[in-house]
Amino acid sequence: MSRGRIEKVMIVGGGTAGWMAASVLLQIMGKGFPVQVIESDAIATVGVGEATIPSLRTFNQLFLIDEDVFMRETQATFKLGIEFTDWGALGESYIHSFGSLGKDMGLVDFYHYWLKMRRLGQAGPLAEYSMNTMACQQNRFYRASAEEAQRSLPLSRMAHAFHFDSGLFARFLQRNCEKNGVQRTEGKIVSAARHPETGFVTSVTMDNGDVHTADLYIDCSGFRGLLIEQALQTGYDDWSAYLPCDSALAVHSESVSPLLPYTRATARPAGWQWRIPLQNRTGNGHVYCSEFMSQEEATSILLENLDGPALSEPRLIRFVTGKRKKLWNKNVVAIGLSAGFIEPLESTSIHLIQTAIMRLIQLFPDRGFDEADIDEYNRQTTTELEQVRDFIVLHYHANQREDGQFWRHCREMAIPSTLAEKLRLFRANGRIFRVEKELFGASGWLQVMLGQGIEPRGYDPLVDNMPQEVIAKTLSNVKDVLRQVVTKLPTHEQFIAKHCKAEPDAGRA
Repeated sequence: MSRGRIEKVMIVGGGTAGWMAASVLLQIMGKGFPVQVIESDAIATVGVGEATIPSLRTFNQLFLIDEDVFMRETQATFKLGIEFTDWGALGESYIHSFGSLGKDMGLVDFYHYWLKMRRLGQAGPLAEYSMNTMACQQNRFYRASAEEAQRSLPLSRMAHAFHFDSGLFARFLQRNCEKNGVQRTEGKIVSAARHPETGFVTSVTMDNGDVHTADLYIDCSGFRGLLIEQALQTGYDDWSAYLPCDSALAVHSESVSPLLPYTRATARPAGWQWRIPLQNRTGNGHVYCSEFMSQEEATSILLENLDGPALSEPRLIRFVTGKRKKLWNKNVVAIGLSAGFIEPLESTSIHLIQTAIMRLIQLFPDRGFDEADIDEYNRQTTTELEQVRDFIVLHYHANQREDGQFWRHCREMAIPSTLAEKLRLFRANGRIFRVEKELFGASGWLQVMLGQGIEPRGYDPLVDNMPQEVIAKTLSNVKDVLRQVVTKLPTHEQFIAKHCKAEPDAGRA
């Protein structure tokens, strides 16, 4: 393979993954760099991932996207966390919120001081030390100004993400990309040619007979994996032994009030149901395991538990949780659903698209396509996906439900050794360590483990170096300050109405 600069990148498939990739290439490589997106209006995108995590704000800031404009264009609402209902035991719920817990108290994480004081009966629920959780409980929201953030006021610690219409988001990005030189080609790809010696993809042929070529191909074709799998036969690592759900039903329903600033994930007899509030509608879905539940029963459960009337018939999506054996194979990089699938329980889908794109930029090849770069990309991406997988498995495994075979199966199944070690460490003395830029930090793991009944036997013994009365006073002050701040905030609906209200029914999908 000859060396030299990559002269053209082809993105196979549009949607959120394809247009995010095009946007980044346009920004990093410059407006004159040839980028072609091939997509077909006749092929529907999956579109189940309308909830995000705070990292999307970094993506928007990179492109100088005004947040209020983005909110209006995508019918978005703000998101402060996820409420998990019935995941521990029936009737129980907790919130996994974004942002920090408590305040910095030295070398030891705040929650270790809280663990000690709770054991002594001198600390309230963990939720009382999280601004995001308290705001969720009161349906309030606020976005700190640049000045407030610079002054490190308590309000600046409220972290947020978004719920939005992913189809509108893709079109929002597409308009900007086409305006700045990205070539969009409409149509279906029917075949891909490969070099007889290297096996690299050399061109794709359209259903109208047109042939298009590039040096680097980014496969954003969804579950089909047109290049990464159909052309290169890369293979797939099946993770259904850890995450047995294999089906989802998705449906939109009418928007209802109040407009909640969080996603809701409710455990059902053989899976879970999501509720994602947008300005013009509510996104709903039921993820389930077909081994334990029929499609008819899953549909009935979904429709019977909507907050408002359904706007369409539920759409069925079949999937196998896992990833490609190589995420970058030869001159093809798979991004989005073509790379793999982890159910959207913690809203990681768009984040994983974002990190994959940025990782490709960090390891961007020349036409020599060095194996060292490809191997490192695959190593880092595999590690990231496995870490997210472990966090999702935790939700299923750490349940105390006794109402069906599915939940007993999840509780008794073998889990990845990496997750088992994390649980072992936490159960001993509450220790949580972040490994290799792991997406979910101590706050996330802590909220889910405690929320689902996993209790540590001890806490970091260095906590005992601080006088008990000092710890008690600090916890009390934190709780009081957060309560005073949150109760003065506007409601989520009031904040949207003032800053980023979308036009009624605009862009309804």
